[in-house]
Amino acid sequence: MISFNEAQHLVLSQFRNYGTEQVDLVRSAGRYLAEDILADRDFPPFNRATKDGIAINYDAIENGRLSFEIKGVLPAGHPTIPLVETEGCIEIMTGAVVPFETDSVIMYEDVIIEDDIASLKKIPVRGQNIHLRGSDHNKGDILLKKNSIITAAEMGILATVGKNQVLVHKLPRVAVISTGNELVDIDKQPLLHQIRRSNTYALYGSLEELGITPMLLHIADDIDLLRQKLAYVIDEMDVLILSGGVSKGKFDFLPQVLSELGVENIFHRVAQRPGKPFWFGSNAQAQTLIFSFPGNPVSTFFNFYLYFKPWLLKSNGVSIPNSQVMLTNTLENSSNLTVFVGVETRLIDGSVIASLVEGNGSGDLVNLSRIDGFVQLDPGHLTFSEGTLVPFIATKTRA
Repeated sequence: MISFNEAQHLVLSQFRNYGTEQVDLVRSAGRYLAEDILADRDFPPFNRATKDGIAINYDAIENGRLSFEIKGVLPAGHPTIPLVETEGCIEIMTGAVVPFETDSVIMYEDVIIEDDIASLKKIPVRGQNIHLRGSDHNKGDILLKKNSIITAAEMGILATVGKNQVLVHKLPRVAVISTGNELVDIDKQPLLHQIRRSNTYALYGSLEELGITPMLLHIADDIDLLRQKLAYVIDEMDVLILSGGVSKGKFDFLPQVLSELGVENIFHRVAQRPGKPFWFGSNAQAQTLIFSFPGNPVSTFFNFYLYFKPWLLKSNGVSIPNSQVMLTNTLENSSNLTVFVGVETRLIDGSVIASLVEGNGSGDLVNLSRIDGFVQLDPGHLTFSEGTLVPFIATKTRA
């Protein structure tokens, strides 16, 4: 059995580069950029009116003029028009190109218009209500950095620079596999000794949030069937995530079968709770990684966020978050294991605080919907007092 720190280091050392691919902008949410995104023009690309009103040359005001004859109307989306007589004005709409001869925009609320004459209610400030060309970014500036995650905001920026196709990091092909004769399909009525398959669907949802649609597979506790199906999946997929079959039970065949199929056992069993029986290995020939998590729902779910997600981030060239939260409860770890405890988080006065959420062990799947993640309590018979900052592994983003 190895320590949590050793296990995490070994998993991250197996990061992979699966290359890049072009995807449609509308399908890019949640993916990671594989290139810097540059401004293809100045932003904004012209002096832009930020209010509906009149555009004037401020020199006229300094020369004592407070009323201006309207010489034209300029809507957004039209080429600009000249103001030949600098003592006149142009009616201008928000988003329109400010005429070159003008330098200030006065909103309608600050003028009175009668018989095509706009009279000022108050003296404006030179340059007001104009978003100057290039004041946000110049052509060639980096707007989005390589390895950034694409969210709704990034999609808007990509659209602005004309990126209908986006270069992103390619995602691994993942199979999610459950084992065990006690598991039945979710549309079946389980007998007294059976339960419905839930772990694979929790993993499916977690992978979908990362942009991966996995293959789902269930294999009964039959050593020959396991050998046959796993041999196929190892050859076809980049990553296998298994749930169950890695403890010390008489029907936990996975370690034996994986060894027979040429999968190197990098480690088995980690000094942590939950998720101690975690088995991790690699098939060198197929370049396939195997994350074999224990079958208890909390253990499977938690190990996914503790090991697989950081591994995927590193494979995409993304920095792994180093989050900490402040405890509102005094917690103890009286064991030699690294203990992870489910908590609910909230933001108070600029600090993220974490409150213990009582659960009922590693089989309490319902409790996972109540927590935002897990805090890490290092081994060594330690007490973690209220107010202590501790590492935090997020499993949910609160609205």
